[in-house]
Amino acid sequence: MIALARLSRRLLLVGVALLAALPALAQEKPIRIGVLYDLSGPFAAAGSVASSIGAQIAIDLTNERGGVLGKHKIEAVNADSQSKADVAINEAERLISQEHVDIILGIYASAAAVPLASKVEEQKKILWITTAVATAVVKDKNLKYVFRAQIHSDQYGQASAGFLAEHAKAKLGIEPKDLKVAIIYEDGPYGTGVAEASERFAKEKGIQIVLKEAYSASAPDLSSLVTKLKRARPDVIEHVGYNPDITLFLRQSRESGLRFKMLIGNGAGYSQLDKLTATFGADIEDFCNIDPVPAQLLDAGKLAPGLGDLIKIMVERYQAKTGAKDVPPHVSMGFNQTWILLEKVLPIAYEKYGGTDAEAIRKAALDVDIPVGGTIQGYGVKFYPPGTPLAGQNERSTPVVMQFVNGATKVVWPTAIQNSAPVLPLPNGSPYAMK
Repeated sequence: MIALARLSRRLLLVGVALLAALPALAQEKPIRIGVLYDLSGPFAAAGSVASSIGAQIAIDLTNERGGVLGKHKIEAVNADSQSKADVAINEAERLISQEHVDIILGIYASAAAVPLASKVEEQKKILWITTAVATAVVKDKNLKYVFRAQIHSDQYGQASAGFLAEHAKAKLGIEPKDLKVAIIYEDGPYGTGVAEASERFAKEKGIQIVLKEAYSASAPDLSSLVTKLKRARPDVIEHVGYNPDITLFLRQSRESGLRFKMLIGNGAGYSQLDKLTATFGADIEDFCNIDPVPAQLLDAGKLAPGLGDLIKIMVERYQAKTGAKDVPPHVSMGFNQTWILLEKVLPIAYEKYGGTDAEAIRKAALDVDIPVGGTIQGYGVKFYPPGTPLAGQNERSTPVVMQFVNGATKVVWPTAIQNSAPVLPLPNGSPYAMK
């Protein structure tokens, strides 16, 4: 009887232990994702850190809901590419070979995205680009494992040309064919891609390009560029730059008395309104900027149900973490593209293709079909398939033209979704206004 009682107690203890272990047994193995951003170096402050925070908020929210399909938690393996393409390549190789990830998510700089795309493709792993925009990343490469729901650089040129052609006569009193535009740009894939598209689409609209000039983003002096601009006397300057080079250019432009009717930035440093304001104050008032829209500027009522609440959470968490007043577009980029992967692609990979290996994710991504209004940035998602010129690129992505108005960012184009009418030319109070 004593032996039987002891056996019963042991069985009871084993049963209790098994019951205690059930939650752990029910939780599936986590999905490890390599998250690669420029967390240090000049690109960090130009939007990379903001994008990485947006991505992490999406990961946190997914995990708080139990993970993908409520049971597959996300384990982020973070890496810093240090604003250097060679470091980005080395870190990507480490994430694949040593950390054994099937997905690398992130990438801010196009200078890193271009070589990374071919490297990751060779390994047949997934490169999920959240931020880098150069069209050259995917164009004519026929990539199968690289996906970008983000816009591409050709779209910046389309937006600037469309915006100027629409408003040149009404706002500036100048026919598009008489409008003089200068394009200045950092000489990496990002700047080169945007500049080429800006020139091409401007010419299609009949707009004059009076100067097109590249420079190194790490140049210590841009005074010769400013001198060339003063000689060319453009009505509009289109600038593609990061953060230190934008600061240097604007400072030297003011010191030398450069004047223009409008400056149009193209994302990166021009999307960091808090930092620009801290440096230049009201000097940048009424400057324009092209980029994917910050989600909080959209009318949530025109988006799919639930996205308005998602945007509110993203904004609140970013501001709580950084103490920033302005929430730059890069936060929405990082969050949106990560959310698409976690909430739209990975569930299909599991349920239809049996897991989250690269092949299953590739097939799932090509199945995704999100209509306009179905993401927090307003655009839809449908990836161009292999065999097409932009294979892996989202065919439904769109940018907007924004303007800095009274210390805030307003959408001024396309006209159909603007929340503020554009101010053109720069008011006389601007230190850069053409008198």
